[in-house]
Amino acid sequence: MNLLVLGGTKNLGRHVVEAALAAGHELTLFNRGRTNPELFPGVRRLIGERAAPDVLAAGEWDGVIDLSGFLIRDVSLSAALLRDRCAHYTFMSSIAVYASKTARGMTESAPLLSWPDGAPEDEFTMDLYGPSKVRCESLLNATFGERTAAVRSGFVVGPYNPDFGNWGWALAHGGSLECAARPEQPIQYIDARDLADFLLRVTVERSPGPYNAVGPTRTMTELADAWLAAAPGSRTVDWSSATDRFHLPHDGSNDGTFQLDNGRAVAAGLRLRPDAEIARDYLAWLQAGNIPPDPPH
Repeated sequence: MNLLVLGGTKNLGRHVVEAALAAGHELTLFNRGRTNPELFPGVRRLIGERAAPDVLAAGEWDGVIDLSGFLIRDVSLSAALLRDRCAHYTFMSSIAVYASKTARGMTESAPLLSWPDGAPEDEFTMDLYGPSKVRCESLLNATFGERTAAVRSGFVVGPYNPDFGNWGWALAHGGSLECAARPEQPIQYIDARDLADFLLRVTVERSPGPYNAVGPTRTMTELADAWLAAAPGSRTVDWSSATDRFHLPHDGSNDGTFQLDNGRAVAAGLRLRPDAEIARDYLAWLQAGNIPPDPPH
């Protein structure tokens, strides 16, 4: 297929491009050309800004995978240009779209966040991350109808990605794990390779609607045990760390965020590799001399 990737040269995007090329698809990348411009030298490039995507009017594609859409205005501009130039539009969304942080087992039909009164649509702040993704999903649905999908994920782990980077770094350098979450804290995450494969599958098969692209729920203790097993030794977990990146509330006020129902995504072809394999592969990547984005100090 002839696919357009918005982004594609950092973090998850690298996995998406690698998966698409391995499957034999023809690719076009649209980005600013500033991040890792040396990657994928044989792939067609369109250089431009999300705020001025006029260059997209020069082509037609079987599918689009949008990995860089955050600002509502920017997504609306690309959607307007691509409405009649692509057969399917897959949007990388987030589990941050859900209104409740405590409800367990939420499906894709759970209530979503509303837009804050008076909030600007052309500025990005972390407070608006979830509501912005909701608005972007809504405008894409209005533009493409059944020709669009929103893939909602949370923690994304693996090469090129920062999540769990401190754990991998510690294991690769003989250290112990630090975790600011409580041991029984529920957690869900997904390997970047599995998420990339699912984004590609949804696009190629033109599957509509939202998907919770997350792994099964486990406790932080269960997850830590799986990662410790990837580097046997006298490793421990420091559950009192104040420097760890897992700054999750200890009062359970967001436990529902990591107990989502992923049944719809699994039925659509989401495949999830085991925790032990994810940890082992990430550790091997680091031990080969690679450095994660924003490495721990």
